[in-house]
Amino acid sequence: MKKFNFLLLFILSIFIFSCGSNNGNKKSDFSLNISEKKKEFSQNETLKASITGKENKSFDSVAYFIGTKRLATGNTSDLEIELNSVLLGNQELIAVVYYDSTKDTLQKSIKIMSANAPKVYTYEIVNTYPHQTDAYTQGLEFHNDTLYESVGQYGKSKLRKTELETGEVYKEISLEDEYFAEGITILDDRLLLLTWKEGQGFIYDPNTFERQGTFAYNSSKEGWGLCNNEEKIFKSDGSEKIWILDPETLAEKSYIQPTTNTAIKSKFNELEWVDGLIYANTYQFPSVAMINPENGAIEGIIDFKGLQDKLGNKDSLDPNNDVLNGIAYNAATGKFYVTGKKWDTLFEVKIMEK
Repeated sequence: MKKFNFLLLFILSIFIFSCGSNNGNKKSDFSLNISEKKKEFSQNETLKASITGKENKSFDSVAYFIGTKRLATGNTSDLEIELNSVLLGNQELIAVVYYDSTKDTLQKSIKIMSANAPKVYTYEIVNTYPHQTDAYTQGLEFHNDTLYESVGQYGKSKLRKTELETGEVYKEISLEDEYFAEGITILDDRLLLLTWKEGQGFIYDPNTFERQGTFAYNSSKEGWGLCNNEEKIFKSDGSEKIWILDPETLAEKSYIQPTTNTAIKSKFNELEWVDGLIYANTYQFPSVAMINPENGAIEGIIDFKGLQDKLGNKDSLDPNNDVLNGIAYNAATGKFYVTGKKWDTLFEVKIMEK
């Protein structure tokens, strides 16, 4: 009798868990098809997709998504959607098919590229200022006309206030030896500082440098660069993603993928918010990308080739590590500054289209 009861319970559990949605335990009776079997699209194209039922199996309705963005819902199998309003990069086209009081979720991986090649910009040196050569620069930001800088490397990481004209450090604290300081940004009287591989950032009072708390990264594995637009915080982690953080909780809510018309880019290090765009320098390359924060399109590239040759200490630098890394925009004056790790000069530059 006990064996019979156990068998009955086992059969009943299988029946219960087989009801509801198809979560991949059985092969779907429907297939998601993309016209011309394309996997890569430009954002100025129209994506055409359809649902096909095996042996003409019918469905009640279907909802289409790219990621979490709902594209369309209805009882027709065909979808035509213009891609100019969706996020760029690697995405999932998802179709949720409703039928017979259940549903199947189908998906296909696609890639959406920017419609336009980035414009190319160059620079003109306007002025030069001293920069501390012990500064392995990770973050650089103006706030209320004060220049803040974070300095990296284990056992040498610091947070500084620097006098622009002289390069003098007039306020500084050191991090514990187990932390590698990365990017910084200041929002709502909180100075946020990332650490590289330690999975957390620190919150400081921007005036006193008193540590007020910490925040976890959660989804991302590393901390590289930070900036903000007074409403959102943007965080790079070396991958193809720039994370968007909740300004209150500092939780990673979503992300964009910096994308040109030909490739999805990565290794963005120091970030700066400039006139509605994210400026991001590429680690180990003398260039800064100008990224649309809404969809990830790289709208421009600033070519800083030759800038390192202007340094007084260029011959003593490690070419693989002591690279361009540090961009700061003073919104009050409209002036733009760049420097690098252990560089002896901070450059004020004017950006112009080639």
